[in-house]
Amino acid sequence: MFHLKSTTLEKRIKEYYYSTQNSSLTIKYILTLKVRHQLGAEEFAFILKDLVREIFMNTKATRTMKRFFYYFQDYFMAPEWQSLKMRTFPVRNFGEKAVSLVRSLIAKVRPNETNEP
Repeated sequence: MFHLKSTTLEKRIKEYYYSTQNSSLTIKYILTLKVRHQLGAEEFAFILKDLVREIFMNTKATRTMKRFFYYFQDYFMAPEWQSLKMRTFPVRNFGEKAVSLVRSLIAKVRPNETNEP
């Protein structure tokens, strides 16, 4: 992974994904290429962006996809990211909404705090 050129890696990873449909291992491979980009290989910036978008938008979220989900935030626009987040973590989003609702209800009942005795 760290010795091949970007075009060769793109070709091989795409062929692997389309022949096996193994989204978990494909995401791990692409994350490895993101690490390579962080180490200084500029040609690996946003590598396989279309494949990442296809995997996250069109397949059921696996444990691996959930684990590495936030590493690919820059591959999506803000509205897409919000809908993906809702789809990938439905229970967490329900909890966040419930906590937000309870806090807003408590804020209405709670008296205003002042510094005066």
